[in-house]
Amino acid sequence: MKTLFWILAILAAAVALTLAAKHNAGYVLLVYSPYRIELSLNLFVTLLLAVFAAGYGAVRLAVHTLNLPAYVRTFRQERRRDKAREAMDDALLSFYEGRYAKAEKFAAIALESQEAPLANSLLAAHAAHELKAYDRRDGYLAHAEQVGRDRPEPRLMTQAELLLDQRDFQQALHSLKELQATTRKNLAALRLELKAQLQAKNWDQVLVLVAQLERREAIDPIQAAQQKISAHQENLKRKRQNLADLREYWQKIPSADKTNSKIALAAAQGFLVFRECPTAMAILTDSLETQWDSEVVRLYGECLGKDTLKQIERAENWLKQHPQDAALLQTLGRLCTKQELWGKAQSYLEASLSIEPNAGTHLELAHLLEKIGRADEAGKHYRESMALLPQRN
Repeated sequence: MKTLFWILAILAAAVALTLAAKHNAGYVLLVYSPYRIELSLNLFVTLLLAVFAAGYGAVRLAVHTLNLPAYVRTFRQERRRDKAREAMDDALLSFYEGRYAKAEKFAAIALESQEAPLANSLLAAHAAHELKAYDRRDGYLAHAEQVGRDRPEPRLMTQAELLLDQRDFQQALHSLKELQATTRKNLAALRLELKAQLQAKNWDQVLVLVAQLERREAIDPIQAAQQKISAHQENLKRKRQNLADLREYWQKIPSADKTNSKIALAAAQGFLVFRECPTAMAILTDSLETQWDSEVVRLYGECLGKDTLKQIERAENWLKQHPQDAALLQTLGRLCTKQELWGKAQSYLEASLSIEPNAGTHLELAHLLEKIGRADEAGKHYRESMALLPQRN
């Protein structure tokens, strides 16, 4: 469109000049003593235009000549930039193809051209990490720190992620702490810190981070529940050294979590270490009333309180709802044995074995038969118990 405009303008100017030449009879007289020059007006205008065009061309040529070094420098910079961008594209594609050696090579080429130095340093660090070239990786990260002083977040996130993959969770936490000092934690940083705290077994921090991610709806509910259960279990195990600490921690656990079978089991085992059977019994009972679990009911049978008859009555009520639970039948057999209800005890233990052969149940039945003077049958169950024990190499 622009070219067409100029063609039309030139044609219009030519037509105008032709018309002017036909109707213009004037002349121009130039006097410079002793010379005298007389020209037609049309010729003078033509010469004037020609001189102007020649002068303009000469000026343009001089300007271009003077700017030629700058043009060459710009051209070379563009060439280097294009090569750097091409190398960066190749590095990214090679990285996602799993060709980490090529990815590092191309990223280093792009880095030499100073094109996106921070991004290329981090890309090269990722590639070197996948090659387990940790010294080169750390060199690229150091370079990223230099070129990205005004924007440390990408380098700190990358550093934490790579260190976590290397299972150096303490250094990863240090990088995340630096990140927290520079900016508010984003979701990716929270997830990384959760992973690091899990590796470091800092269970209190795990609970805090899971709660933060839950509030922001940034964690799968099932995963969050599993991680909270694991954290509470591990904390309860650690508190078994001191009864006061165990009581205090148990009180801090949310009511909804206390009835979880795994948490209740860990708590009851802790209280049983200190022979706090009534507390353990209450924990196990509340859990079983809310969420049935065979492992919990098995521990319920091991927690022998003062009122065994009440325990038996409660367990027999559970049996109406879970008649095929081998662990519950074993528990009833153990409780009846303590109460010297030999017939009921034998019946429950045999019923348990008919559903699920178990070394512990055979052993319970062997002890019972010994007590009532049936040594031959007891020996048989002792042998069955030994046969069901895991073999050690």
